Amino acid sequence: MSKREVFLEAACREKVEDFLRFIALHKNKAEPFDVKEVVEEMPREQREALWGRLESLLREILLELPPDRWEEEAMQQEAAPDPKHVRAVVDGVALVAAVSLKVLQDGNSYSALLDIGHRLHDVLVSLPESEASLQLHLQELFEAWWKMGLLGREKFGRTAFLISLQKSFILKKPGAEIQRLWSLHNVLTVLDYTSEDNKQIIDLLLQCFHRPTHIRSDDGKRFLVFLFSWNVDFIRVIHGSIKNQLEFYPRSMTTHIAEIYFRAWKKASGDFLETIESSCIQDFMQNAIFLLRTSPVHCKVRQIVSYFHSRKGCHRVDKMLYNLYRPILWKSLSVPNFEVRANATLLFTEAFPVHDPDLSNTNVERDITKQLETAMGLLDDPHPTVRSNATLGVCKILAKCWELLPPAVITDLLKKLVVELAADSSSSDVRCAVFKSLSIVLDNPLSHPLLEKLLPTLKYSLHDTSERVRTAFLDLLIKVKAVRAAKFWDVCSMDHLLARLAIDSHSASKRIVGLLFKSFFPVNEPEREWCCRCIILIQMNPMAARKFYQFAHEHTAATNIIKLMLAIRRSLNSCIQVNHDLTDINDSNKENSTQEGPVLPEMAVVSSLLEVVVILWRSVEKALKQNKEAHKYTVTKFGNVMAKYFQAFEDQRSTVPLIQLASFMPPTAVPSFSRGVLSRLRRMDPEAAPAQFSQLLDCICSWGQEADILELVSDWLGKSTPKQGDKAAKSRAVRIQEPVEAKPDLALAYLEYLFSHSFTREKVLALDGVRLKQLLTLLGNWKSVLCDLLRSSTEDPNGPEVETALKAFEYHGRLSAHLQHNSTEGRDYLLSLEHVAEWVGDKVLPFLAKRRSDDDGGGERSEKSQQLARRITESFLTVCRDVVLVGLGDETFKSQILYLCSLILISEAGYTCIPAVLALLKEVANSSVPDDDIQDQESHEDSSTVILGGVANIFQKIIELLASRLRKEPEEGQLLCQSAVPGLSDFLQVVQTWGAALLSGVYSTVFAVLIVEKRHLLQKLTQTEEVFIPQSVDEMPPLSSVLLSVILKSPSVTRSFLAEVSSSLASGDLSSLTELAAVLHVLAVIKQTGKSIGGIKSAAVSVQQHLEQHAVSALDSSEVQRVIYESSVKTLNELLHL
Repeated sequence: MSKREVFLEAACREKVEDFLRFIALHKNKAEPFDVKEVVEEMPREQREALWGRLESLLREILLELPPDRWEEEAMQQEAAPDPKHVRAVVDGVALVAAVSLKVLQDGNSYSALLDIGHRLHDVLVSLPESEASLQLHLQELFEAWWKMGLLGREKFGRTAFLISLQKSFILKKPGAEIQRLWSLHNVLTVLDYTSEDNKQIIDLLLQCFHRPTHIRSDDGKRFLVFLFSWNVDFIRVIHGSIKNQLEFYPRSMTTHIAEIYFRAWKKASGDFLETIESSCIQDFMQNAIFLLRTSPVHCKVRQIVSYFHSRKGCHRVDKMLYNLYRPILWKSLSVPNFEVRANATLLFTEAFPVHDPDLSNTNVERDITKQLETAMGLLDDPHPTVRSNATLGVCKILAKCWELLPPAVITDLLKKLVVELAADSSSSDVRCAVFKSLSIVLDNPLSHPLLEKLLPTLKYSLHDTSERVRTAFLDLLIKVKAVRAAKFWDVCSMDHLLARLAIDSHSASKRIVGLLFKSFFPVNEPEREWCCRCIILIQMNPMAARKFYQFAHEHTAATNIIKLMLAIRRSLNSCIQVNHDLTDINDSNKENSTQEGPVLPEMAVVSSLLEVVVILWRSVEKALKQNKEAHKYTVTKFGNVMAKYFQAFEDQRSTVPLIQLASFMPPTAVPSFSRGVLSRLRRMDPEAAPAQFSQLLDCICSWGQEADILELVSDWLGKSTPKQGDKAAKSRAVRIQEPVEAKPDLALAYLEYLFSHSFTREKVLALDGVRLKQLLTLLGNWKSVLCDLLRSSTEDPNGPEVETALKAFEYHGRLSAHLQHNSTEGRDYLLSLEHVAEWVGDKVLPFLAKRRSDDDGGGERSEKSQQLARRITESFLTVCRDVVLVGLGDETFKSQILYLCSLILISEAGYTCIPAVLALLKEVANSSVPDDDIQDQESHEDSSTVILGGVANIFQKIIELLASRLRKEPEEGQLLCQSAVPGLSDFLQVVQTWGAALLSGVYSTVFAVLIVEKRHLLQKLTQTEEVFIPQSVDEMPPLSSVLLSVILKSPSVTRSFLAEVSSSLASGDLSSLTELAAVLHVLAVIKQTGKSIGGIKSAAVSVQQHLEQHAVSALDSSEVQRVIYESSVKTLNELLHL
């Protein structure tokens, strides 16, 4: 029996195992059996019999176990049909069916094969997701069925298309599936777009326009372009879907979207072409014109329209742009709205010339002439945004069409830009646009001869008041230099460039250095020439030279920077006429011979050269440390001559860079200098300025000797405190070799510098904890000095000893904060600050009371003590504010500090500390608002609510104190209120982040004070002439004036305040005529700002409901009450009609 007959006999239920064996042999590449060969060799009758037997086998096997039960049966007993067996049979039948399609010839009957296809189709649509392999085989079978155009192709093709579409969204690498999708795209031609059955496919097709993998791949683009030709109505749906998602497309994907639109338009015809042009392209054009520039989709729409502009030059594209722009573009250039004009200007100049290609040349030239006149008119537009856009557009036109435009027109346009708009005093944006846009014109070499004549007129733009304009002008000079359109020094002289470099900002200076770098650092010339150019630059402008070499490392390698440093060293050596050591004599570059720099007698130049060396070394310090050999060589070279430099260059200006230079080297490289640094610091005058010791401290820290300076500081501070002076002197007498008086002021100055700079601070804080704790203790001991001063009757509260003690007290707090920040666990140093808070409350606050004494001078002593107590308190509050500001204060610390604030405010003269208390309250409030990402949110909110409640209570006390001082001492109260304004502004701004209940508590306090103060004033009126409606905050009572001025600074604060006004009125707390009049006076003042109109109207409506109740009673009241009522009604009407 032949293989054909055996295979045919195996295609039945009884011999299904034999059938599966044949399929396995086919899949095994090592076996010679091939199902395709067997089916090809079968005669037609035998082939039809095979299909019939396979159809029966498939029917019977699926009756036993349908596909929707495969996953269920896999979990059942062994007696149930095996899903794997059924799956293998289905896969085998699909394989034979796929092979049969390849050998099927025209005229062959394939009804049995069609039945197999229908059964396999039913399997495919109900196949579980886990059967990916079988799904792929069936999908490929129906794809081949569709392509052969057999019966049932619509049904099978639709299913294959739908599955391929779904898989293209699911797979991580859908490239092959998108390719298959494109191969099946003609399936859509047989589908009814209006049918509900195809709604799923339509939704999936729209999703393709949101998938980067579909949009970016070539096959995906072909498929998406084809979708524009499926149905005219579908085009509008596609366009709407893309517009909805356009905001979220990245710029690169928007370019692909624009390409898809263009290709779809290019292939379209008839109704499809008309729909794409009118519903898509022209819609984008209109949106590009009418959308606000702040719209998130405006730039994306512009990008799509620009893609069509970039395809100009083709007859069909030019015609389309002309037809679509004609009804919308020209009138948009003259509308009143400047944003529309500005947008239309960009489109017009980008699409220039917008002409009908079917017209004659004469007519085209006439249209272009009119458009050039329009462009010239746009340069004179009254709004600067339009002028800026017109400037950019005109320059693009010149760059693109230079050789096509008349010379007279070109000259007129450029003169308009260079002479008029570059000096537009009304807008820096226009001036900036001129220089940015002229760079575009320079891209056309034909423009260079004319621009070479015109650009020198712009030279003073280098000194423009706007930094943006200066940087744009410098960018233009760099472009001029790059394209060699002209010599940049002919446009702007070197003196002007250097003068600007010396004083300009970082961004402008970088550009000037880039422009001048090759002139003053010619890397292709010998090193001696580099040094000569450096000297020339210093002689021309020393400050510019320092700036130049700050940025030099960005334009050349670190090796060249080091070579320049060594070249400068040779020049300095020649200046002091020192014979070089043996190392120098043996150098291959023979420094003593031909490479020596010129002798430089001017000490100013020498000092500048030393400064340049320091700047250069600092710029390559990191690179030097990475290259140990280069670092060692450089240090050796400079170390050999540093002693001579210190001897020869003794002036102050030279000493500073020499000390900085020494700090770059190890102390062994400069032994004579390093040995004397600590002694110089010890002998320093107590009143020395920071400039005299700052660099010495840098040296000490860079050499790792920060422990020595800390010991010196501790020694001075220990000797100066009364209680420990003798003991400290005895214990440290062995360590200090020379008797030197204690200098606590200088010690504190050293500490100020060490902790104010990150480099020195990190070095000091890296020391062992014992030294730092000892320093902290010594600083804390100065509290006893402050106690003595508070009780003293002779010390001036502003005297030198007082200042020293206050500084020590302040640095104690600052050092505690630094140590707490460096502490890995615990809150020991916060606890130390809490103890200080207790000390302030127990020892200092009693002196804030205004005591009077019968003794002579008792009042004066009390006043002095009170001033000192105030300064101590404010100093400590400032430290606490900083601790909270940097996030070191925990809930316990904040609670303690708030308690101290309450004690301060209840002191008799505690009101003097209100500005400092407000600053602290602001930081506590800001740090106590719960964050969304805190895990234990509920407990944190509870603790925060307690803290913020305490803050609100203290704020209420502050407002009460301000009101009290204004009543008792009006002049003093006014000064106090003015000093509190910054703190009040910051505090109310932070309060905006609070919850509604706490926020209402704060604003109810403010509102109550305003109403009470104004009501009191209205109740005191006795004459009708005294009744008036305030028009500004200055016409309000003193405290109300201050609070309103603070509220009106911020729109958000104003809105919150007005919300509280409405809430208070709604609660019925305000009902008397004078109270309602006071509310209206407040609203009248807010109205003058022109802001928060909605909030004002809402509050006015609430007032109206209450004021109507006084209509009758006002007639029977006094004349003053009647006038107050009438003026209130008038004001209310004005507010309601805003």
